[in-house]
Amino acid sequence: MTSVKLYPPKPEKVYLFGTCLIDLFYPQAGLDAIRLLEREGIEVLYPQDQTCCGQPAYTSGYHDEARAVAAAQLDLFSEPWPIVVPSGSCGGMMRIHYPQLFAGTDRETLAGEVAGRIYELTEFLVHVCHLRLEDQGPSERVAMHTSCSARREMGLAETGPALLARMGQVELAEQARAAECCGFGGTFAVRHPEVSAAMVEDKTQAIAATGATRFVTSDCGCLMNIAGRFEQQDKAIKGEHIASYLWRRTS
Repeated sequence: MTSVKLYPPKPEKVYLFGTCLIDLFYPQAGLDAIRLLEREGIEVLYPQDQTCCGQPAYTSGYHDEARAVAAAQLDLFSEPWPIVVPSGSCGGMMRIHYPQLFAGTDRETLAGEVAGRIYELTEFLVHVCHLRLEDQGPSERVAMHTSCSARREMGLAETGPALLARMGQVELAEQARAAECCGFGGTFAVRHPEVSAAMVEDKTQAIAATGATRFVTSDCGCLMNIAGRFEQQDKAIKGEHIASYLWRRTS
């Protein structure tokens, strides 16, 4: 199901939900997301008690465990500010699946209210901030990978490429079968490693065929998977979260 959202004016404040992978592996992406938002004149609030959105348990079929993890997040965003998530995967879990997860419980209303304030980072930058970018980097050919959750659950296939298109020195490389999964899929890569490996092999070949020297994505799971495969192939194509890429070239 693709969500349809009406976008508000740019707010004074937002919450940032940092995600597990940013917290553990890519903290720079979280910091750069904060910097991009602060440069737009927005105060960023980061609840220190946030943990996992609950998606790994949810997609593995452990809905009671997912509900317990997700319930701990619901009380962290008590003020009516937007909640920005630098991940389409976690954003999709919170916007689309929280209302389903808490349906018929005493948290149903709160879950729906929180879900209605969820924005994926590139979505927020494009549709709420109407972000303008002054590219200060060298000319570069770049491929964009949009995660399955961002593309299919949240309907955000265009927001990442739209931001890159605003970078004057960046040429966006069109890859074959851009909508195909990279094979990460959270616990899917653990449960089905052979299938996952074949999928990421196809993805890296498609990116390499574009002649891009770098790929960017708004999901750290995809970043880890694709960049790891390029490293195994001993190829020089580097990966970067789009928040870090935008900040690095415009600051």
